Amino acid sequence: MNHTIDIGTVNTLRVERETDPGLFLKAANDDEVLLPNQYVTHTMHIGDLLDVFVYTDSEDRPVASTERPYAMRGEFGFFEVLDITSFGAFVNWGLPKDLFVPRTKQKTPFKIGEKRLLHVDLDEQTHRLIGVEKIQNYLSPAPKTLQPNDVVSALVFAVTPLGYKVIVNHTYEGLIYKNEVFEPIKTGDLKSAFIKLRRHDGKLDISLQRIGTSSGEDAEQIRRLLHEHHGKMPYNYKSNANDISRIFHLSKKRFKRALTALQEAGDIEIKESGIYTKE
Repeated sequence: MNHTIDIGTVNTLRVERETDPGLFLKAANDDEVLLPNQYVTHTMHIGDLLDVFVYTDSEDRPVASTERPYAMRGEFGFFEVLDITSFGAFVNWGLPKDLFVPRTKQKTPFKIGEKRLLHVDLDEQTHRLIGVEKIQNYLSPAPKTLQPNDVVSALVFAVTPLGYKVIVNHTYEGLIYKNEVFEPIKTGDLKSAFIKLRRHDGKLDISLQRIGTSSGEDAEQIRRLLHEHHGKMPYNYKSNANDISRIFHLSKKRFKRALTALQEAGDIEIKESGIYTKE
């Protein structure tokens, strides 16, 4: 249970009382917030602990919701621009009240319908949640405690000649190299990934595959796909690398290595027309 009500995050609060507008939820310090009727269900009772997201309504009053935004305070996300005013813009972040992005927090003027990478922050003066496009202030050098193959989240925010720039765990900047991508990926995607290397500048090299993946794991992936395709697929050692990447999410080198392992184990037969599961 939360000691205080924390705007912009998920709070665990106790159902205190029922009123016409909805349920009032209380934190340990006795602060209260309304959970409007639209979020109340018949399974909620006085004394229950509920996990709710707290933000401010159109009159800047704290309000609770059982729904979750696309990104919470301290997180990054891609948001569609819905409306523009002389003092800022409003974007869709998944809640009934749109997220406001002040003009002073925008890099370039927004346009309705486009998507922008934003950091969700709490404005210290107004105590409202806002979106901020100037993201560098929110990125930190990665600590040396991070290790290769640590599992992380990677939000793709830009494409460069080298690869895909990502925000790692909503805190660090990283890069996924293009020649190491064997699955569809685009700006705005949130991927589960692995740390490959921490560079001297505190940025991270990121991989979508576990580092040091064995041929056995790749072979199992091919075996599973063969099973899904009734024991035959029109691919072999001579297949195009792009086709292998698209279908198997493997480099051609790893694909060939896994095929050899499966053939030597007597699990598959490799022909000019493709690969076949042995009965």
